[in-house]
Amino acid sequence: MASEGPRPLVAGNWKMNGSVAMLKEPRLLAAMLKDVKLKADVMVCPPAVILRRVKSVLKGSKIKMGGQDCHWNPAGAHTGDVSAEMLKESGCTAVIAGHSERRTNHAETDEMVMKKARGAHRAGLTAIICIGETLEERKSGKTLEVVSRQLKGSVPEESTAAKTVIAYEPVWAIGTGLTPTTPEVAEVHAHIRAELAGIMGAEGKGTRILYGGSVKPSNAVELMSQPNVNGALVGGASLKAADFLGIIKVYT
Repeated sequence: MASEGPRPLVAGNWKMNGSVAMLKEPRLLAAMLKDVKLKADVMVCPPAVILRRVKSVLKGSKIKMGGQDCHWNPAGAHTGDVSAEMLKESGCTAVIAGHSERRTNHAETDEMVMKKARGAHRAGLTAIICIGETLEERKSGKTLEVVSRQLKGSVPEESTAAKTVIAYEPVWAIGTGLTPTTPEVAEVHAHIRAELAGIMGAEGKGTRILYGGSVKPSNAVELMSQPNVNGALVGGASLKAADFLGIIKVYT
């Protein structure tokens, strides 16, 4: 049974995966969920180049669509970038900001992530703000320190629960098959909840906090049942409808 709190969200981050042939997966997932009474929101975040095709496939379904990243400006000389407004126009309702792969591979700072979150809010999108520690930081006992720093640097003070989601993804657990213990997940999520109260005030109580990092059908029930875990940000398991459904079923 999933933990109580804000309405959960299960979001699938396709990362740099996706093709016209892969459209059969969201189509299949939409069909699987057609007659299912869900107690959570479901979202997929495909690459920008196939957003409109995925939107067409999801039309009339229970599945929402999000983007994987955005520039903080609404327009301008930013070759290769996509604005939050463009994502909104393409049918997105949310966008991921500050995923660890962006922080590491593209040197994104907390300041940049906050600007992207503000850009998402400006465009009317929900900002899914990612935070999480490296293995070295975990071993050094700095997990809570890192999480606090990233939250304070990445979450705009004016954020609301309706337009902000936090995704805790231990960097060392992403795509490795490793996950923290459930007490460790519960500890970090409780810390995030307390920090959000300091940043967002009363809005922090209703803000969804997702867990991400090697979430799969076999561990979803245990992870999602922890206090202050309000859903999941799913990577590889979101690429196959059957696997993603196995996680979503936690909330049926």
